[in-house]
Amino acid sequence: MCVGVSSQAIMWKTLATTKAEKFLNVTQVVNHVLWWISLVILLSFSITYLFKTIFFFEAVRREFKHPIRVNFFFAPLISVLFLALGIPHSITSSLPSILWYFFMAPILLLEMKIYGQWMSGGQRRLSKVANPTNHLSIVGNFAGALLGASLGLKEGPMFFFSVGLAYYLVLFVTLYQRLPTNETLPKELHPVFFLFVAAPAVASMAWTTISASFGIGSRIAYFISLFLYFSLVVRINFFRGFKFSLAWWAYTFPMTAVATATIKYSGEVTGLATQILAVVLSGAATLTVIGVLVLTVVHAFVKRDLFPNDFTIAISAEQPKQKKWLKQLTNGSLGNSTRGVKVLDPEDTRIDIEAPPLSNAVCHTV
Repeated sequence: MCVGVSSQAIMWKTLATTKAEKFLNVTQVVNHVLWWISLVILLSFSITYLFKTIFFFEAVRREFKHPIRVNFFFAPLISVLFLALGIPHSITSSLPSILWYFFMAPILLLEMKIYGQWMSGGQRRLSKVANPTNHLSIVGNFAGALLGASLGLKEGPMFFFSVGLAYYLVLFVTLYQRLPTNETLPKELHPVFFLFVAAPAVASMAWTTISASFGIGSRIAYFISLFLYFSLVVRINFFRGFKFSLAWWAYTFPMTAVATATIKYSGEVTGLATQILAVVLSGAATLTVIGVLVLTVVHAFVKRDLFPNDFTIAISAEQPKQKKWLKQLTNGSLGNSTRGVKVLDPEDTRIDIEAPPLSNAVCHTV
C-alpha cells in the first residue's frame, strides 16, 4: 500500500513537469496531496509494525527468516526512496546527497543476506524459493540508483544499477523456467505477477537519469516493461476468480511505474501516440489505486474480512524468552494466541503457527 500510493505521487509530479503533457494542465497540487498521504500511511504502518516488533517479536523474527516474507521488508525502504523522489517542489527543490547513503545502507545489508542465500542457502536458494515477490529486492536497487542519480551522484547509483541488472536477469530466467522445485503460488496471490513489470520500468527511469537521456538502454528496459504489462493485462482469466485481499495492491505500483516511464518516454519521443499512451496508462494506474483503496476500506471497516486469519501469524509454539516487564505486558494478549496450524520449518527445529483457523482451537501438525 505504501509503495502504491507513494509511486502515484511520483507519477503526478512527472505529469506536472513533463512538457509533452502540458496540455493536461496538471498542477503539482495532486502530487503534494498524495505525498502527504503517502507519508502518513508509511508512518502509521511503521508505528504499527514497531508495536508488533515489541509485543510479538517472535512473529517478526519468523517473517525475517522466511524466504518469501523477507522480501516485503524492502517495501518500506522502497517507499522512503519514492517519498524522496516524489517530494513536492514546494517543500524542497533538492535533498542533501548524504541522505541517499542512509537510505541505501539497510537495502544493501538486506540484499547481501538475501542474495547470499540465493546462492548457498540450501532450502532458501533461488531455484527453490523463486516467485514474483523477489522482484521487490531488485526494485530496491533500481529505485536507489534513480534517487542517487537525481541527487547528482555517479558511482553509487551505477553500483546499485549494476547489481540490480545482474540479479534481475537471474531472477527473470529462473521464474520463466518454472523449475520443478519452485512452489506454485495460490490463485489468490496471482496479482503479484504484476511485479514482473515493475523492475524494468524503474530501471528505465533510473538509466535515463544516470545517462541524462532516454537512450537505447532506457528504451530497451521500457519496452520490456511495456510488453510484460500488456502480456499480463490480456490474461483476464489469470487474474479473476478469487476474492479481494491485500495482494491486490501488487497491481498498483507496477502499473504506476510503467505509466511514469511512459510519461518520460513521451517527453523524449513526442507525438500524439505517445501522449495518448501516457494518458491512458496514467488513468488506468490512478483508477486502479482508487479502486483498490476503496475495496481495502470496505473490507477492513465495513465487511471486516480483510484479515480472515486475524490471529498472530508465525508465532512459535515455544514461547520465546522475554524480559519480565515485557512478559507482564504481553501475558494478557498472548495467552490464547497459540492456536493454529503448525508448520515445520525444514531448517529450524522449532514450530511455526501459520494461518490459524478462526474456529478451531486444536492444533494440527502439517
